[in-house]
Amino acid sequence: MVQELLEILKYILPAIVVLIATTLIVNKFLVKEIERKQLSIFQQNSNLTLQMRLQAYERLSIFVERMHPNAMVGRYYTQDSTAQDLQLAMVQSIRAEYEHNLSQQIYVSHEVWQTITSVKEQEITMINRVGASIPMGSPANVFVKALTEFVLTDEAELPTAIALEAINREAKKALFTP
Repeated sequence: MVQELLEILKYILPAIVVLIATTLIVNKFLVKEIERKQLSIFQQNSNLTLQMRLQAYERLSIFVERMHPNAMVGRYYTQDSTAQDLQLAMVQSIRAEYEHNLSQQIYVSHEVWQTITSVKEQEITMINRVGASIPMGSPANVFVKALTEFVLTDEAELPTAIALEAINREAKKALFTP
């Protein structure tokens, strides 16, 4: 009986050792393979996220450029419009484009989004302040002249320039941060 038990153990023990060794090797291989796949997925997601963030910076830059008083006047000025018509068109345009770009806030930092929101409000305030100084029914060219003078005489940097600088700084950080 002991002889038979030793004979059985002679075959079972090496089989168990081989089974354990095989299990350890396969598990190690599978763990490495899973880690490699997870890293690949992470890199793909990282690249996609970077692309989406860069597109958001691009869209917000375009929005800020379109908010600049010179760009707005070029798009909405007509000779037969009144100062109030032009003022209203400019304010409505800023608000509509801001609403169109609301979704971009999830791709940029809170600071950049706050800057964009602040610039929007400052531009609307500036347009309304200049518009309030123009008599009702005045031609649009009077408003354009007053707006141009306001922009040229204002000592501070234009809000649009500040916003573009913030967007540019954050986009460069996103691009060059590994």
